[in-house]
Amino acid sequence: MPIELPEGYKPSDNEEYMNELQLAYFRKKLTDWKGSLLSESSETLEHLKEESWNESDVTDRASVETDATLELRTRDRYRKLISKIDAAIQRVDEGEYGFCSVTGNPIGINRLEARPIATMTIEAQEEHEKNENRHKFAS
Repeated sequence: MPIELPEGYKPSDNEEYMNELQLAYFRKKLTDWKGSLLSESSETLEHLKEESWNESDVTDRASVETDATLELRTRDRYRKLISKIDAAIQRVDEGEYGFCSVTGNPIGINRLEARPIATMTIEAQEEHEKNENRHKFAS
């Protein structure tokens, strides 16, 4: 049964970490973000359908194609982001949201506010990026 969030509720460090209200808050934040991205993607598709692809001037046609490429690239980024949002919502549903996938430690309210799809603490993320860079340069 869905939890009703109090008006203006914001998670704080003074509460039990990832209590029902916090989980409901982040679920709503993730769902709203996903809805916004889906809406923007639909607008992009409509814009591309309405675009005049028969520009007679080569420069104008190149400009239209460049704009379309940028919009499609953005839409692809949204698609990948939506996948991460869906995974985060699943973690909320499974009771794993807010905890580091590497250490199991709390990720922290401030980090989740800034990046609701975060799967690692800042320390674990930094270590992960260091290892990625080592492997990238070692190859």
